[in-house]
Amino acid sequence: MDPTPVLAPLVNALWRLIPLALLGALLRSSRVKGIVGEHLVRLALRLRLDRETYRSEQDLTLPTPDGTTQIDHVVVSRYRIFVIETENMKGWIFGGERQAQWTQKIYRHTTRFQNPLLQNNKHVRVLQALLDVPPETIHSVITFVGDSTFKTPMPENGSSRPSRPRLPNRNRGN
Repeated sequence: MDPTPVLAPLVNALWRLIPLALLGALLRSSRVKGIVGEHLVRLALRLRLDRETYRSEQDLTLPTPDGTTQIDHVVVSRYRIFVIETENMKGWIFGGERQAQWTQKIYRHTTRFQNPLLQNNKHVRVLQALLDVPPETIHSVITFVGDSTFKTPMPENGSSRPSRPRLPNRNRGN
């Protein structure tokens, strides 16, 4: 008996499932999730900020004494300069203001990542030095995109709902 008529549909189905499985794995990678999160923030900035008042730049790579640093978003206005670090995460987030590493926990899976507060403080210092502006001119903003919940206290200027960034409404002229 020839197994080809039985195996051919199975092989065809597998060839269709392999690209779907690869796409699913790609979408779960931290690199792709980061890109998606940054695009969501970029879209929010474009939709919510008045283009006459705010200018935004994305994905800036700036020189530092020890190499380079990459800034997700810089928003420039007549009010201030805002340096935005985007994190696209879900699950529970644990981390202190001065800890070098924070922890993401999804059920039993634990991942450590760089403290975005410290990371963005470096971005602010580099931009401040390059632009030669006073420290009060530049503000650090960390936004978490995704369904994440903080399980440790937020820093003093933090929000209890970090996954929903508040942006000025273009209709109110803020």
